[in-house]
Amino acid sequence: MALSLSKYSMVILISVSLIGATACQNSGLNIVTVTGEIPVSRMGVTLPNEHVLVDPVSIDSVGLYHYDRDSVIAKVLPYFEELKPFKVATFVDGTPEFMGRDPQLLAELSRRTGINILTNTGWIASDDEKHLPKEIKDMSAEEIAAVWINEAKNGIGNTGIKPGFIKIGLNKVILSETDKKLVAAACLTHLETGLTIMSFTGPADAANEQIKILKKYGVDPSAFIWSHAMEEAVSKKILAISLMGAWILLDGIQSEMMPQIEIEKLLINLKSTRQLNRILLSHDAGWYQPGKPNRKIFRPYSDLFTSFSLLLLSEGFTREELDQMTIKNPAEAFAVRVRKIKK
Repeated sequence: MALSLSKYSMVILISVSLIGATACQNSGLNIVTVTGEIPVSRMGVTLPNEHVLVDPVSIDSVGLYHYDRDSVIAKVLPYFEELKPFKVATFVDGTPEFMGRDPQLLAELSRRTGINILTNTGWIASDDEKHLPKEIKDMSAEEIAAVWINEAKNGIGNTGIKPGFIKIGLNKVILSETDKKLVAAACLTHLETGLTIMSFTGPADAANEQIKILKKYGVDPSAFIWSHAMEEAVSKKILAISLMGAWILLDGIQSEMMPQIEIEKLLINLKSTRQLNRILLSHDAGWYQPGKPNRKIFRPYSDLFTSFSLLLLSEGFTREELDQMTIKNPAEAFAVRVRKIKK
């Protein structure tokens, strides 16, 4: 739907003026940021899956912080500044260990921008398991969980910085034994720490298999965020997982119109079935790559608040529904608490 520039500007101004007006319903609960624990009521407008830096090489090639942090900050800071007009208060960084997770870099960005930033504990088995330690084959789910629980309780390495959620990654339809161990370890870590599980997954069948493991351990699906859910082609499968109580993360928003339209279609269907209260929206953007600082693929974090919000408003979504997906839902999803299946 074509809109004039004047209407575009008007919608954005109106939208921004009301962002942050929704009160948090999770009084007394907290989130864990890279600069410390804060009340969940301070999350505000949240981007639930973005990246500052990603190092996609194999674990054998990863050198600890083989880049200059000041150079990374100089590259990324303008993109954070772009978020200020939209009152973005919280940024969830999804880069896991062995792929460039740098809590100290994130803490410095948080201090400079005033934006809350969450980092994670957990490992991913994507890309043929090249981002996993070699010891994984001989480790039990309990041993893996012990590593993650230690980070949650004592901090990452010697930084003193604690993770605010658990990040695992599979991206397979049929779970391998390693995949299953990671999901089980995530369940054990959640039960001990109350941290939410975010899984880089893709197809709904793989998400379903993970939820089965959650239920085996007594973890309620509301502790589980299905990342990259827009990759599932069958909308009924997305709806089914939403109805179980899991979080549906549509994190493929970008400036190109076709991806936006596809996500909009999913949202229209989920709205018709009263499931917007299970939806999270993000870009999966950023991606500074060490050794390639001038690559032009670094995507901004603002399309959700400009062109995509405009598209939704033009198709009948309300500001309250946008607030539901960008303020209320993230606060509910990331608030630290153990979520067991009610018997």
